[in-house]
Amino acid sequence: MQSDRPPSGNLAAYSDFLQGSFYARRETEADQRKAIDYFTGATRIDPDYAVAWAALGGEQAIIAGNYVGGSEAAQRWEKARADVKHALRLDPQLAMAYDRYTFILISADHDWKRAEAEAQRAHQLAPDKAYYTLATVQGALGHAQKAVDLLRHGLPTDPLCVGCYDYLARYLPALGKFDAAAQAARKALQINPESYFSRAQLTYIYAMQGNAAVALQAAQQEPPSGWRDGALAMALQIGGDRAAADAALQTAIAKDAGDSAYQIAEIYALRRDPDYMFKWLDRANQNRDPGIELLLTDPPVLRYKNDPRFAAFCKKVGLPTTTDAKALP
Repeated sequence: MQSDRPPSGNLAAYSDFLQGSFYARRETEADQRKAIDYFTGATRIDPDYAVAWAALGGEQAIIAGNYVGGSEAAQRWEKARADVKHALRLDPQLAMAYDRYTFILISADHDWKRAEAEAQRAHQLAPDKAYYTLATVQGALGHAQKAVDLLRHGLPTDPLCVGCYDYLARYLPALGKFDAAAQAARKALQINPESYFSRAQLTYIYAMQGNAAVALQAAQQEPPSGWRDGALAMALQIGGDRAAADAALQTAIAKDAGDSAYQIAEIYALRRDPDYMFKWLDRANQNRDPGIELLLTDPPVLRYKNDPRFAAFCKKVGLPTTTDAKALP
């Protein structure tokens, strides 16, 4: 098993790394930023600490992909690449660095083939880890069942992995297993009640089931953020108040269009409006939106997989058109 301790044995650097790891697992923006501060501290204390550089790059990528947009996102993606590549120069056999690089390749670069190779490399170097990353690659390629199997296989070795439960909640609806998906999202919230993504995903699950009241209740519990704007818009699309649905959608567009183009495409899919869905998918591609990795396991979007525009979009972003995911009726 690869050690996360600094080869130098510097305890101060290791202490900062452990504190950064604690905050990183909490998966909120404030905690991710605290993790960056601690990982940066670890690299300053010990500039040759490869694991800390890999962790730092991973956190920069999470902030870029989930919480910011525009020039700040571009700068953080650039910093993430630099940090992870520096980690690999320090230790070419470091599984964590290949793991974090896979995330960058999926979310920012949309280089699915290379991402799969890097994820396999991470898993070869650390067979007890990297299931989460392998699962996200398989999900992006439209293999929902493989993604679920990998996550379930890996969870016993990391039972407090909020991201693993979040992605189970994301992929299980693609297999028609909505109740199990909701259970996974609730488990993620049990581990970390402040997780924006987990509550937004729970809202989306209820919306896909057509449960308007419960979806709205989940969305209203989301703290103020772009995630909340999108969750409210999703929940209201399936209710009976069209004016409220329209207003919530316009709020999400006005406040979050630059960072959440894929999420807006999902909202239009829930509205059964393929013309605007494809318009916003194109915008998501222009913005290099990380949400595109979810395309082939997204039941509302897959309603339109037989539309010629779907195949054209897949070709544009380099994804296959085949998937084992089930579309919503």
